Amino acid sequence: MPTQETTRGRGAMGNPTGRFERLSYEPQLDTVAGAQDEDDPPGSLQTELYRDPTRKILAHNDSPDVGFDTSVNPYRGCEHGCVYCYARPTHEYLGLSAGLDFESRIFVKEDAPRLLERELSKPSWRPRVIALSGVTDPYQPAERRLGLTRRCLEVLAAFRNPVVVVTKNHLVTRDADLLRTLAEVGAALVLISLTTLDSELARRLEPRASRPERRLGAIHTLAQAGVPVGVLVAPVIPALNDSEIPALVAAAARAGARSAGYVMLRLPHGLKQLFADWLAHHYPERKDKVLHRIQDVRGGRLSDPRFGSRMTGEGVFARQIEAMFALAVRRAGIERRSWELSTRGFRRAGGAQLDLFG
Repeated sequence: MPTQETTRGRGAMGNPTGRFERLSYEPQLDTVAGAQDEDDPPGSLQTELYRDPTRKILAHNDSPDVGFDTSVNPYRGCEHGCVYCYARPTHEYLGLSAGLDFESRIFVKEDAPRLLERELSKPSWRPRVIALSGVTDPYQPAERRLGLTRRCLEVLAAFRNPVVVVTKNHLVTRDADLLRTLAEVGAALVLISLTTLDSELARRLEPRASRPERRLGAIHTLAQAGVPVGVLVAPVIPALNDSEIPALVAAAARAGARSAGYVMLRLPHGLKQLFADWLAHHYPERKDKVLHRIQDVRGGRLSDPRFGSRMTGEGVFARQIEAMFALAVRRAGIERRSWELSTRGFRRAGGAQLDLFG
């Protein structure tokens, strides 16, 4: 177990061996220029950025639990370091760890804007909602320097293709101009993930994500700019942050959120031990209660991948959380779900969009 000093500013407490330890990836010779993060304090674990040479940028899913079937992920891994992140086990497919590797070894799809422009230019493309992102946060710290998400939004704005952005970083407000352009044709929605109003819990749970007040500030800024914005209470962690649901929804509504949703925590694969270790370090007195309550809403397990229940859970406590959330939304006077985005404004951008990339 590494010391707290060696993992300062990180979420995971260690770097356990992945499920596919026979696989390995050696990216040392393919780093992105300026890879080190200026936010890394002296003596801490340094962030490393590597080129991801993917030739395809659109990811597709057939899940009935999410409101989109197509997404763009400019980054693999996420510096935010949220200890609960369901995407952590995806790093194991690279022969890396779901622990500290996931939040410190970030893979960058530098060709994402060009690949997206190519896909949308195809005669076979039928306009549909594209999510930024479906897995990791498109506005994680590296985005400040690399600007891949903004360049993808420039492509989407050129084509007027609808987009839903999911993030917990105030940096999204940088792109309010592009989002407003899309919103003018009913083709933009931003969902801000808000987990807690407790700054200390947020620091431990999501060490490099924007502070709660900054996320509320992002909601306000986007709403003032005319961009439809909603709040996602995600994840709901039974016996840790579930009691905050009414306050979270109310605060988001006051800031300008027009819709709200929530997602129940689940702990797939190695995330189970990572989260248990985090609880043991930060909240040892709550560890057993939290884990048992998660099992209560997950049919006796810590994860349930089944469509229909994986987002909300099941059982008595899950129903109580559902009722609490429904009441909070009614009292806040906002919508329970996000509204439909329009594809009517879609246009073939022709050659004009090539100027975006020189």
